[in-house]
Amino acid sequence: MPPKSHHPYTIYDVAKIAGVSISTVSRVINANPNVSDATRDRVLEVIGELNFVPKAEARARAMKDFARIGVITPFFTEPAFVQRLRGVAGALFSTRYELTIYTVESLEHLNHYLATLPVTGHLEGLILLSLRVNDDSAQKLNENKLETVLIEYPRSDLNTVEIDDISGGKMAAEFLLNKGHRRLGFIGDTSDLGPYAILPITQRLKGFRTRIEQAGLNLPDQYLCTSRYQVSDAEEQIEKILALPDPPTAIFAATDLQAIGVINKARQMGLRVPENLAVLGFDDLDVAEYVGLSTIHQSLDESGRLAVEILLSRLKDPDRPIRHVRLPLKIIERQST
Repeated sequence: MPPKSHHPYTIYDVAKIAGVSISTVSRVINANPNVSDATRDRVLEVIGELNFVPKAEARARAMKDFARIGVITPFFTEPAFVQRLRGVAGALFSTRYELTIYTVESLEHLNHYLATLPVTGHLEGLILLSLRVNDDSAQKLNENKLETVLIEYPRSDLNTVEIDDISGGKMAAEFLLNKGHRRLGFIGDTSDLGPYAILPITQRLKGFRTRIEQAGLNLPDQYLCTSRYQVSDAEEQIEKILALPDPPTAIFAATDLQAIGVINKARQMGLRVPENLAVLGFDDLDVAEYVGLSTIHQSLDESGRLAVEILLSRLKDPDRPIRHVRLPLKIIERQST
């Protein structure tokens, strides 16, 4: 047990009680991953027992107009994440809250943030984009009263904003079937992107396959294409499918970037879009309208804006019920179908 004190505890007290150096405490406070799990846990336990607030943070908290909202995100340069962040930033623009972004490169990196941020007092609220949150992390977030909203990952004990990816896949198949297509293909990255990321593409494929089978058809393996989230890789990977003796007449791409890659390769091979090949994307990125891509629209900017709205309402009134919002999907038809 820490000694009783009538004065605020300092970083020196934390270091002494935890049996580590001041620099180690500083690394833990600043979410530096170069600390062992055992040491980090010991320092965080002492910080929690002392209710320690870093000096600079304490000064900042004393300023009425200062507060931070954090966003943890993977794949920061991907357009879908940029658009979600745009929604977050826009919603915070006229408030007193600053936006702090944390990027995740591994499960260890994510767990480090989720272990550290709830107890260091850096943030008033937290938004996670398309990342898994396990039971231990959710418990820590709730115990330390760090208001949190998850985008694209459902949990009953935290606020969430999500879409129904299975329904999205069914919607894609229904749309293409209604266009008269019977040879349908799929391109997307259905590999496991790591234990910290969610798998929406797998869900989209599941819904797509289900609706095709309900129509009495099938989705053969030779019409399935695995591609990274890059236009260039989609161009390379789809070529072998488009070169088949009986290629699909329509392809559902799990993301707009992959759809653009399919269109580029089809045209390079002398195929006309949509006369010889219809292409449907998913996301409705800004670029989709410019290239005439038919796609399934999900409200990327709106998901970020809504996450902020939920977060601020909970900060104003912590007794408000947890909210679970499912945003609708819709087909945007353009020239590619």
